[in-house]
Amino acid sequence: MDSAHEARARMVDALRRDGRVRSDAVARAMGAIPRHVFLPDSTVETAYADSAVVTKVVDGVALSSASQPSMVAIMLEQLDLHPGQRVLEVGAGTGYNAALMARLVGAAGAVTSVDIDEDIVVAAAQHLVAAGYPDVLLVTGDGALGHPAGAPYDRVVLTVGAADLRPEWVAQLAAGGRLLLPLRVRGSQLSVALDLGADGVLRSASVRSCAFIRLRGQGAGDEQIVALDDGGWWAEPADGGVPLPEAAHIRTALDRPGAETPLGVRLSAADVWDGLGLWLALAEPSTFRLLARDAAAGSVVASELVEVGGARATVAVPGAGGFVAIVQDDGSPARIRSHGDVGAEPASRIAALVDAWVGAERPHSADLQLTVAPHGSTAAVGDCLVELPSATVLVEHLRPPAA
Repeated sequence: MDSAHEARARMVDALRRDGRVRSDAVARAMGAIPRHVFLPDSTVETAYADSAVVTKVVDGVALSSASQPSMVAIMLEQLDLHPGQRVLEVGAGTGYNAALMARLVGAAGAVTSVDIDEDIVVAAAQHLVAAGYPDVLLVTGDGALGHPAGAPYDRVVLTVGAADLRPEWVAQLAAGGRLLLPLRVRGSQLSVALDLGADGVLRSASVRSCAFIRLRGQGAGDEQIVALDDGGWWAEPADGGVPLPEAAHIRTALDRPGAETPLGVRLSAADVWDGLGLWLALAEPSTFRLLARDAAAGSVVASELVEVGGARATVAVPGAGGFVAIVQDDGSPARIRSHGDVGAEPASRIAALVDAWVGAERPHSADLQLTVAPHGSTAAVGDCLVELPSATVLVEHLRPPAA
């Protein structure tokens, strides 16, 4: 057994042990497709590590990558592919995911992969031929438009982050088909598997947390993150339709910490970004994520934020004259800290929401149910609605807060 085969077997064993791979079909596919062939510039060790590998950078910005194997496995399980199905992929990457899907749908099925960059398409085609999957159809084009020439598809999957649910993707789904995409919902990116009903409404079959490079082209959406200074402090609104306070006001308030309210709970990075963070953002659309990068990440203020992907981050809610943010020291319970002349009311409001989140047993993305319908539809009606450019999303928690 060669080193690549051994490394691949270890990768699949670890993914099964961690619950990322649940089905024999996905295990067989990931055990058969040589990921190192799709990463010719990486070592075998890197190719089979559970890490994303950036494959294209322009002006310091990552434009394409090979997704983390655990995320690949999660999304393959969400897709629930079967022999004979037709699949459209938006975001070709290295071609690895297309090869896995081609293996799962078999010779009777078909996989089409669209990417906006011709060089990515050319490289993916070379990798697919080398791996023994030359029949995957690769198309250079804007993935926001899908690929109508091959429609309808049993599955449409995006491997790039989307800020909208494009009507083109829905229109190209077969009746009863499934759309899987990393969708931005109030600042959190969620891998959502949506099944198309006979009424034209999409309802989630599963939801997971994720982090993908953003879609480019017509469906890119506006960049949301705002620099607060030139030292590495940034703010990102949960809802792009709710403007942030002036950057200078947020930055000034950062240097004016005030009263604190103990919460009595310890928070992980996942809690801050997607669990509690999303809970707050759904209840308070003015919520924003506060991030410290580079030099700012080493500051005293940032030391009490949670480490997220090499940066420091937390969630914050603005008030008149400042904002409140969730902070915690290493090993200590979290607290709400006031910054600036914000008063006591915002902290009390956020503390009540934290209590409700704890009472609901600290739900995360997997505990969400999403219903997506065109604007004006009565199918998406409820207490928590998120408006996207092309659709309305009803967000419900499967575990309601305890009475």
